[in-house]
Amino acid sequence: MAEIPAVLLRHRVDVEPYLGSGAHGDAYGPPVRVRAQVDEKRRLVRDKSGAEVVSEATLRGRLATESHYPPGSRVTLPTGRVTWVISAHRHDDAGLGGWQHTEVVLA
Repeated sequence: MAEIPAVLLRHRVDVEPYLGSGAHGDAYGPPVRVRAQVDEKRRLVRDKSGAEVVSEATLRGRLATESHYPPGSRVTLPTGRVTWVISAHRHDDAGLGGWQHTEVVLA
């Protein structure tokens, strides 16, 4: 299994994992800085409930960072723009030679 090469992970993003909602609103964990490849391109995607939503950015990172991205997590992009995780998907080709990575769809 080949991980996505570090040379392609040129951006740094800050991820605050979504912990849930409480009496004072949404709660987030401490920020974690993650290396990623960021693509700020608008596209139509489906969220976890199947509803169509507009994604403003997509990031790709190492498989080991997969747990950082529960839906609703807050992500600060290199441009300073704050966005939220719609969904995160594991890309693992079971040893066929492709790059293994996590793809995160952002609102």
